[in-house]
Amino acid sequence: MASTFFGLNIGSSALGSFQAAVNTTANNIANLKTTGYCRQTANLQSTAALRVAARYGSMGTGVQVVSIKQERDLYYDSKYWEANSSKGLYEQKLYYLNQIEDYFKDDTTQKGFTTIFNKMFNGLDTLKTKAGDETVRNQFINQSQQLCTYFNALSTSLTEMQEDVNEEIKSTTENINAIGQKIATLNREINNIEIRGAYANELRDQRANLLDELSKIVDVQTVETEIQNKNGENLGGTNFKVLINDQTLVDGDDYRTITYVARDQAVNKTDANGLYDLVWADTGMSFAQANSNSSGSLKALFEIRDGNNNDNLKGTVADTSTNNKLVLKNTSVQNLNALNVPESGQLTLNGKKYSYNGWSATLDADGKITEMEFNLTAESELTDDQLANAIGNTASDGVSYDSKGIVYYQQQMNEFLRNFAEMFNSIEKDGQTLDGEPMGTFFQGETTTGTLYNFNGAYVDSEGKYVSATTNADGSITKNPVTKVTSDMDSYYKLTTANIRVNNKSLTDPKYFATTTDITKGTDAYDLVEKLKSLQSDVTMFRGDKASSFLETLLSDVTVDVDKTKTFYNNYNNLASSVDTHRTSISGVDEDEEAMNLIKFQNAYNLAAKTISVMAEMYDKLINETGVV
Repeated sequence: MASTFFGLNIGSSALGSFQAAVNTTANNIANLKTTGYCRQTANLQSTAALRVAARYGSMGTGVQVVSIKQERDLYYDSKYWEANSSKGLYEQKLYYLNQIEDYFKDDTTQKGFTTIFNKMFNGLDTLKTKAGDETVRNQFINQSQQLCTYFNALSTSLTEMQEDVNEEIKSTTENINAIGQKIATLNREINNIEIRGAYANELRDQRANLLDELSKIVDVQTVETEIQNKNGENLGGTNFKVLINDQTLVDGDDYRTITYVARDQAVNKTDANGLYDLVWADTGMSFAQANSNSSGSLKALFEIRDGNNNDNLKGTVADTSTNNKLVLKNTSVQNLNALNVPESGQLTLNGKKYSYNGWSATLDADGKITEMEFNLTAESELTDDQLANAIGNTASDGVSYDSKGIVYYQQQMNEFLRNFAEMFNSIEKDGQTLDGEPMGTFFQGETTTGTLYNFNGAYVDSEGKYVSATTNADGSITKNPVTKVTSDMDSYYKLTTANIRVNNKSLTDPKYFATTTDITKGTDAYDLVEKLKSLQSDVTMFRGDKASSFLETLLSDVTVDVDKTKTFYNNYNNLASSVDTHRTSISGVDEDEEAMNLIKFQNAYNLAAKTISVMAEMYDKLINETGVV
């Protein structure tokens, strides 16, 4: 049978249990404003019954606190991480797209392309009436240089932004590595506590906060499994695994790191130097930043830095390829002026990168690219097996990003300038200067080393034919048809927003500009001016629209992107807030609820104390008064 003093034990267990419940409630109240704190609950359970030699068979023995655990719903955690990743993606993109939009503005606060371009062509109108006036000529030439300076400055701004984004990719990668290391350390500490039967609630809070932070950077998934022995018995600890972009970052107390590697070769024609690629330090495999299922601010940084609107060069490897040459047919880019591959770079084929140090493009009668041949470096030559497996597969220059970033806008500007300068120069080359000399190239390209491009190696002449130009001893020009253009040829491929300029001869001597094909007609002859003027409204200049609408077309791209990104950001921001509200309703500390718990557990504690008082009176009666006469 039960001990005579059994009731005291029951009351004592109640006092201890309700004291623990009050302490847990007090801890919740103390952490009411603590960021990331998860509400804790003392879980009470009746103790094992005691068998007694009586008709009722057994008696309850009291109560005990079996655990103090967090009130957390993993479903809402995962939904929050998902929404937070998308929020991070669009928040980061919006920040940089707003800057790009500002670069293209043309209003009262900032002179842009349309203002400068129209001013230049207004100068042509004046030149029609005073073609021989050197002052008017000089004014037009300087207005033309202003257009070049505008694009030079725009290119510099975008390149500097690309470098800034690149540095942010580096710091973000370091942050991911630091978070991964902290989570692995916490996993070890949590298991050290929980394998002994306790619950590491505060450490789990720290880990959850790190996961919240990580989810804004990359897509996050977690898997937690019980650690068991060979008999399938739980040992008390768990194995906590963190995946980012479907790749393992943390596995228990082991973690992986991501390394940023500076490119030794450019991927795009106008890329800044030393852009980083991300690889896993342990395997050297590429980090899947362009994964279509990924999200987060890191992906946004790559989409801004490398975004090409899926316009990177792609082509089918032809059977005319050899071990040291890759020949691509059916290329995605068929216009030479739209080509954005560097002179030397890398092609990706069957998941492997192959370096090349030059290329050539074969043109048809209409000047369209029919095939491209890339000269592979000695280190990248194909084996016979690799060559056999390559035929018919797709090779590409860099990664395709379904977004419009810096690479896209640089390429669009390059294409416009190449088209415009080529058509302008072709008209000029048919003319004569005021001194009666053959006019050369008006718009040139100049590299940082001072190399000048006159584009005589390959260009479309005024008759629409691809030709090269050779200057004869008497100053006349001989044109030769061109069917193949190479990367080292002096073609308009060499022209970019960064290097365009007006011929220095024209800047120093306004007579060096052609307004007529025959100066014997008089210095005021302007037959070429009429042709130059028509370029302003030429609908073949850029994406089926006239040259003067270039800015509107490009600004439309970025404005649509900004509006779309802003909408997505607001949607995911609201979704993340909504999910977090649901999450907080479960795991957050509510003042009213905790106040009620205090009163509830205080009353229970008082009743337990009253029970012991009653028991004490009964024992006093039993011990001191029973049997006394």
